Amino acid sequence: MPLPLYLLAVAVFAMGTSEFMLGGLVPDIAASLDVSVGAAGLLTSAFAVGMIVGAPLIAALARRWPARASLLCFVLAFAVVHVVGALTTSFAVLLVTRVVAAGANAGFLAVALSTAATLVASDQKGRALAVLLSGTTVATIAGVPGGAALGTVLNWRATFWAIALLCLPAAFGVVKGIPAHVGKTPRDIPADSSLRDEIAQLATPRLVLVMLLGALVNAGTFATFTFLAPIVTDTAGLGELWVSVVLVLFGAGSFVGVTLAGRLSDRRPGIVIAVGGPLLLLGWVALATLAAQPVALLLLVFVQGMLSFALGSTLIARVLCEAAGAPTMGGAYATAALNIGAASGPVGAAAALGTNAGDLGPVWVSGLLGAVALLIALPLRRFIAPRAGEIGISRACATK
Repeated sequence: MPLPLYLLAVAVFAMGTSEFMLGGLVPDIAASLDVSVGAAGLLTSAFAVGMIVGAPLIAALARRWPARASLLCFVLAFAVVHVVGALTTSFAVLLVTRVVAAGANAGFLAVALSTAATLVASDQKGRALAVLLSGTTVATIAGVPGGAALGTVLNWRATFWAIALLCLPAAFGVVKGIPAHVGKTPRDIPADSSLRDEIAQLATPRLVLVMLLGALVNAGTFATFTFLAPIVTDTAGLGELWVSVVLVLFGAGSFVGVTLAGRLSDRRPGIVIAVGGPLLLLGWVALATLAAQPVALLLLVFVQGMLSFALGSTLIARVLCEAAGAPTMGGAYATAALNIGAASGPVGAAAALGTNAGDLGPVWVSGLLGAVALLIALPLRRFIAPRAGEIGISRACATK
């Protein structure tokens, strides 16, 4: 894989740490700003909403900007809003900074996904996506637990300062690692590629389907991930520092999942969906049932991180394939699919906290979302991952 892909992954690491870090900070933020745990959890949804709106909007506005300049602007904007978030004493202001940060993240990820696709052959998009998303998985392994530990030792504001500092080497990596001619520049966009034509790709049934499935899987992931801290401390009865350990295990699992999926999603996406989908559903049920047992909790968190990211990254790779007719907006569609799930999952999970299920309500929500995705995906598996030679299937998106 080309070196610029790994440099983009460094920036994705910084942004991914910010997106995921609230999973270990929700209780502290709630206490510091005098809001409920459920309300503080909605900061994750606010970030995701900003990603959903920002991905297509910013991608449309910046579709003819040079890739390197776009990526640099987004990273620096991301750093500035984290400084504001670290300084504020208002929950409303913090909520706004999350939305703005999400917009910058969305713009970066949309451009990065499109740029990554231009750096590799058409039959290597899945592996390229895996490299890019490895920044997110490393964030869950190191950045997020580190942020949780930093928040425990100092306070949650320290993690916002740390994210702002992380953006500086990421910006340097973009400047030094992405040549001016690489990625989306005006001359790279076909003359007959209008914004209207690219938006019209959203009417393609297969694209809509894989976006829906990607959103459902990611919703299930974020439903539980956002509220892992109360499960660790209250349900399993472990100390606060164990939250970081659990986040490390989830991140390690997600890294393994993305790595394995990167090898399979280009050639055997149907197998990943057919095998990973049922296992993911069973895993959520097992976690909801056995979370009070620390050993089972630690094992299942690793397994669910692996399955969630393997299945989710495979579906997002399919989004990029099916959006091949939208060269500048395809990355935005993939980003939107991811974050529709990231926004809706915590909302449902927060509502479930008030039910008899208590802290395990979010896990049952994840199971429900996984079941819906499975009921849709299995009967349509050949439609989602068509084989080479089928009518109307692009060569890049067909499987063997």
